[in-house]
Amino acid sequence: MNRTLASILLLLSCSATADTLLVVNKRDATLALVDPATMKVTGKIATGEGPHEVAVSDDGKIAVVGNYGTRQNPGTSLTVIDVGAKREVRRFALPGLSRPHGIQAVGSRFYITTEGSLAVARYDAAADRIDWIGGTGQDVTHMLVVTRDEKKIYTSNIGSNSVSVLDLTNAPGDVGLKQIVVARGPEGIDLAPDGSALWVAGVARRNEEARISVIDPKTDSVVRTISTTTKLANRLKFTPDGTRVVISDPGTNEVSIFDAATGNVIKKIPTAEGPSGILITPDGKRLFVACTYAGKVQVIDTATWSIAGEVATGTEPDGLAYARK
Repeated sequence: MNRTLASILLLLSCSATADTLLVVNKRDATLALVDPATMKVTGKIATGEGPHEVAVSDDGKIAVVGNYGTRQNPGTSLTVIDVGAKREVRRFALPGLSRPHGIQAVGSRFYITTEGSLAVARYDAAADRIDWIGGTGQDVTHMLVVTRDEKKIYTSNIGSNSVSVLDLTNAPGDVGLKQIVVARGPEGIDLAPDGSALWVAGVARRNEEARISVIDPKTDSVVRTISTTTKLANRLKFTPDGTRVVISDPGTNEVSIFDAATGNVIKKIPTAEGPSGILITPDGKRLFVACTYAGKVQVIDTATWSIAGEVATGTEPDGLAYARK
């Protein structure tokens, strides 16, 4: 083998293994870095107290963890991490905001729900500042999804049984706000890759079955309701091709796979205890599930929808993110 070919193969090998799975461990207050190819932990970084969610900048270089805090001590900071160097860059103090939770990155800007402040904030990691805050006026503004053009933000508000729509088309001068009534206890939320539908999963209450509300983003209204046997629909994600919707359910220790077109369940996958955070790789070939009460992350092969491996990451793993190099 000549040196040129050997060099090319080495570069391809390095690039193939450069991806990193990031796992927040709530009880340990750490972020575990996992090699998704080998399913081995390659490092751990201390965070603030009670971290719940994490997101990564589009270039895969910077991760931001929301330090939610504990029942007694509301969190008021973000942990900013250099993924490649595997170290904390800074601890950012949120200005007058508390309990950061749901988080999504667009470029190097991070949109974050702040439950304790009934608001959404935007953190610019490059400038190291909060450059926008918008109130929802709703209780337990928990998770969010942001359109790629950053014109709209949708939040699931568990305590108000609603989804807030923040329209940033004319921001910062004029920010539109609309509340959509959805199925009770909305938590898991995601937008179809083509932007055609927003799914929001509620929870089962007493003798009332759980339901999924489907919202048309063109009208920002519920156009369909799907009954489901899930109990605690913790997280909800579309597959990259938009044909399937995945819901994790710590109430049944299962992950359910829905047909996005029909709303029917096509598969239920038993997992380790407490399936919560879920993440699908950009190529759609693997699904990672943080099993909170088992202290591990399991990986599911989406070709067969079967468990293909697992790794212990720490105590109470939950939020997941994927850094692609």
